[in-house]
Amino acid sequence: MSTAIALRRIGIAVDLVEIEPQWRVAGAGITLTGPTLRAFDDLGVYDEVASRGYVGEGIRVCNVAGEFVRDLATPMPAGAGVAGSGGITRPVLHNILSTRTITVGTRIRTGVSVAALAQDAIGVGVAFSDGSTGRYDCVIGADGVNSHIRELIFADPPRPEYTGQSVWRTFVPRPQDIDRRHYFLGGPAKVGFTPVSDQEMYLFAVEQTPRVFREPHELLDGLAAVLEGYGGIVQQFRESLTPRSKIVFRPQEVFVLPTPWHRGRVLLVGDAAHPTTPQLASGAGLAAEDALVLADELDATGLIPEAFAAFEKRREHRCRMVADSSSEIGRLERAGAPPAAQTAVVERVLAQLMEPI
Repeated sequence: MSTAIALRRIGIAVDLVEIEPQWRVAGAGITLTGPTLRAFDDLGVYDEVASRGYVGEGIRVCNVAGEFVRDLATPMPAGAGVAGSGGITRPVLHNILSTRTITVGTRIRTGVSVAALAQDAIGVGVAFSDGSTGRYDCVIGADGVNSHIRELIFADPPRPEYTGQSVWRTFVPRPQDIDRRHYFLGGPAKVGFTPVSDQEMYLFAVEQTPRVFREPHELLDGLAAVLEGYGGIVQQFRESLTPRSKIVFRPQEVFVLPTPWHRGRVLLVGDAAHPTTPQLASGAGLAAEDALVLADELDATGLIPEAFAAFEKRREHRCRMVADSSSEIGRLERAGAPPAAQTAVVERVLAQLMEPI
């Protein structure tokens, strides 16, 4: 959706093809860094994200007992005009972006996907899953870590691999005195929460475990077991869990795809090209930044292969830095490294992400 918005802004006609028939999203909340908020500001949706979600400053680090350890700053450069941190529910963010996508004149096709691609020097022929076909100047694969477009354009692309960690997520009430993100470090799991509105936060727990599939009826007791032994407000949240709590459990999967992220006139963006684990809360932000940089390069040259190459040159280092650093934090978590070692990586990367894209 970010790509559609950015390309429409420079006058490019866009068909957005979405496999989900109802064009909706599942999941819990999403943490937004200052650079992500800056990208949303450029896309024209920051004010609505701020009003319907949460924006603020800083990350509070606590120990397993829930006691204060230190605060991490999340400053943005002077003049950025956005907060340094934020959060929002995935359905609300989807609503904001989808409304904007429609408003700017994108043609939306739901319940359909790309079945085959055939490209030549001047365009791409697309066969869709419903039997229809189309002809386009270029195709952007923004279809996530399990990208089908990636499979279509590369002979033997890397496949997602389990990192050894899985993430639990659920919504909990937001106390009035909670004004920032929190980490609870030093225990068997990494636990934290992010405000996502005036009334709600989403709680997450990163657990080291062999890859497992959990049935819905196992989620309540499973999350309660992961949170056992944590004190303070985390203990209160644990005690407030009920069979009606909406709990999401997902494995962390990544792969490394070196550039080029394109073949001819077909380009991968976001998690389809450079997936990252959630330790730095930057996956969505990188995707939004991809959209802005791609539009910038297409507007500058008007030549698709050249614009794709320039896009990759601008994006590869930044995206690889986030993905590698997120994996580094995951390794530190699995090794039981001191909290200071984990937060040092967070601070270093947040400082680098403040730089212009």
